[in-house]
Amino acid sequence: MKIVAITACAAGIAHTYMAAEAVKKAAREAGDEIKIEIQGAMGIENRLKQSDIDDAELIIFAVNISVRDRDRFSDKNPILIDPGEFISNPNKSLEKAKNSLLPKHRSL
Repeated sequence: MKIVAITACAAGIAHTYMAAEAVKKAAREAGDEIKIEIQGAMGIENRLKQSDIDDAELIIFAVNISVRDRDRFSDKNPILIDPGEFISNPNKSLEKAKNSLLPKHRSL
């Protein structure tokens, strides 16, 4: 699966980078392709290309603050997960994000 993610936290330091590493590790273990943009205290690092955003099958916002330049995702449905969740349980958090893409069961 092609995944793009943005990580950011209020301080823009530790949790931002720890979440980025956790998302990357979980995605690689699952065999997914991932690109991560970090929106930290140093500004935007590894800025996602629009083509990567457009091609993504899953977009994760591992943030607890507003995403900068969010308009790049205007026609997408990003999954919002707290960065702390990814840090404490990366594999479960990635699975949660993937499961949110599944259609909801509808009663007839």
